Amino acid sequence: MGDRFSSSRNGARQVTIASAEQLRAIAGYLSAAEVAPERLRRNLVVEGINLSALRNRRFRVGEAVLEYSGDCHPCSRMDEELGPGGYNAVRGHGGITARVLEGGTIRRGDAVLRLLDTPPDGTGVLP
Repeated sequence: MGDRFSSSRNGARQVTIASAEQLRAIAGYLSAAEVAPERLRRNLVVEGINLSALRNRRFRVGEAVLEYSGDCHPCSRMDEELGPGGYNAVRGHGGITARVLEGGTIRRGDAVLRLLDTPPDGTGVLP
């Protein structure tokens, strides 16, 4: 696995995050039973989180503190990796990128994506 952009663009793409819901949508568009996250080269997969709610936010995943840095767009190799239509299936469903503000251990099953700043609704809770 890995991300060829991890050290470029001023470190804005140090971590890539997709949601299980996005992976299921991509699989549906491709009429596939499932799409494994490593096929998209994502570092983390979360479930039950609206990744769009993290736009311009800092958040904790396990012990690490991350900051949203952009949307994770598909690369031109998605047709090669997922078959015909792969690129279009991933468009809008590729997840997000984040930069690492504080390193830390992330384990499977860790509580994820606790906001470290207050969202516009003031609740501190992700939608």
